[in-house]
Amino acid sequence: MTGAGPGEGPGRWGAANLRVAYGPVLALDGVSLEVPPGQVTAVVGGDGAGKSTLLRCLAGTQAPQAGRVLVPGARQTGYLPASSGTYPDLTVAENLAFRAAAYGLPSAAARERAAALTEQAGLTGAAGRLAGQLSGGMRQKLGVICALLHEPGLLILDEPTTGVDPVSRAGLWRLVAGAAAGGAAVVVATTYLDDASRAASVLVLDGGRALAAGTPEEIVAALPGTITAPAEPPGPAEQSRSWRRAGAWRVWVPPGVPAPAGQPVAPDLQDAVTVAALAREAGQPPGTPGPASPASPAAGPGEPSGQRRAAGTTGPAADLAECAAVTATFGHFTAVRQVSLQVGPGEIVGLLGANGAGKTTLIRLLLGLLHPSAGTVALFGQPPSRGTRRRLGYVPQSLGLYDDLTVAENLAFSAAVFGIPAGRDAGRPGSARARRAIERPGEPQEPGETRAAGRLPVGQLPLGLQRRAAFAQALAHQPDLLILDEPTSGVDPLGRARLWDTVRSAAESGAGVLITTHYMEEAHECDRLIIMADGGVVAEGTPEQVTGDASVTVVTTGAWEAAFRRLAEAGLDVTLAGHTLRLPLASPDRVRDALGNAGAGVPVSTAPASLEERFFQLVQSAAAASAPPGAERAPQ
Repeated sequence: MTGAGPGEGPGRWGAANLRVAYGPVLALDGVSLEVPPGQVTAVVGGDGAGKSTLLRCLAGTQAPQAGRVLVPGARQTGYLPASSGTYPDLTVAENLAFRAAAYGLPSAAARERAAALTEQAGLTGAAGRLAGQLSGGMRQKLGVICALLHEPGLLILDEPTTGVDPVSRAGLWRLVAGAAAGGAAVVVATTYLDDASRAASVLVLDGGRALAAGTPEEIVAALPGTITAPAEPPGPAEQSRSWRRAGAWRVWVPPGVPAPAGQPVAPDLQDAVTVAALAREAGQPPGTPGPASPASPAAGPGEPSGQRRAAGTTGPAADLAECAAVTATFGHFTAVRQVSLQVGPGEIVGLLGANGAGKTTLIRLLLGLLHPSAGTVALFGQPPSRGTRRRLGYVPQSLGLYDDLTVAENLAFSAAVFGIPAGRDAGRPGSARARRAIERPGEPQEPGETRAAGRLPVGQLPLGLQRRAAFAQALAHQPDLLILDEPTSGVDPLGRARLWDTVRSAAESGAGVLITTHYMEEAHECDRLIIMADGGVVAEGTPEQVTGDASVTVVTTGAWEAAFRRLAEAGLDVTLAGHTLRLPLASPDRVRDALGNAGAGVPVSTAPASLEERFFQLVQSAAAASAPPGAERAPQ
């Protein structure tokens, strides 16, 4: 029902005590949210958490069975559904014209507004292209400017950045911050906690219930107990309260519980949300120890950690996969240029790049699905072939599962493809790891839950369980090399930590891992990064080496809206983090000049760049270097 809700003053929108059920499934259970004007509010959670249902209630496309919703009405609401809300068979200009007509905007004003938003989004050159032919990032930006066209008082964006590369994500966040700077109340659903940290306030959902709420700082401060980083893998008593991050173990120590030996950890938002999920999962009040559960060893029986080597190698340092000065051209277009890459046993290599950087082409070259125009490619010391591919485990973005088969049927089919004799796989070390991937080590199971999930077709399972099944399928034949393409997209933080535990365990048992991701926090899980732009490698090294001493300019002011508008009008790339502005490409002097008199007394300083900001700097530098002389850089 629509009516008075939280923050009942004018322009303060939101919902109170919403309940929505789809048959026996409770999608929202007593969820409340306030969306104040002039700021960004984030709703965080994995697939099935209830984010889309909550946003549909705010947008008026879903009626709650209980609770209250306060919104300004359809003509003052802009809504971007998870599907991007655009028509693929219409051009960019036609999509905007259709949206303007739907809202009854005067033609001249609509054209002027559409031109301004299209330029701001960097889509001016794509005005005549079909929406269905745009990249994912461009299509999402089109969806956002369609939702902004009528200057709404409430802007609702459902996962605008999921699966979008960091450069396009930065462009999307500039549009979002610009709407908030103009006074709109903005609510964004996301699975990414680094996106959530940009918001002024955050609501974390899990299974249709609120897990945490407040500013990012308040959520971190509310973490019960402490977090410790032990030097050794946690024992059975701590296993259910443990996870790995950046390759190191972390243990949540509830109040009153003895802490294992280790260094205390200063938590951030990701840690706080992970702990909240662990406490909810255990079904216990914070401060009591979780149930002991069997340890999840890195290696299976008979598979000592770090000892397995790829067959045919002569030493532990032999490369499992190698590209040497590889180039791939298609007609006059060069997709990959002079790229060298190695993946050795036991290491996790992250392959990062914006859309169109050449990552997918490089993976296809490694798999032997494409042949290089120049250079050489080797798998296990040989040219890629059907034989070498038998030693690979591959999780594509599409997961590679058959939706109409159960998990067991998918695994049986994969076993047959890889020649694993029926009835013999149960004792294989790889299968032991595969079962752990499905059974969620350390996570309590409802009675019969695994059996019930096993009877359903994969297409009817939650995304998190589908991804665990894909991991199980990739691991079942005990591969020497794992290639993972965006393997955790859409998964909640705790589920993502557990999938990464599976990846790290495979590496510790000797497998090499090559992984692509758009989630920069996840890139810290890799031992080494290779960053591509315009088909070439622009940086390589550990996450710390890639970031180096790079810095960004920071503007701290209570009147951030006016400062944001000044900086954006000056053509500077500016991002919003709460109520702080960060500029990865502009010096402090350039920022002060852009602020002019409005910047008098406004603190302008520098701060270390995050990995995402460094990635943005590298990609933009590569774009500027490859642009024709005198060409202007288009906004991202």
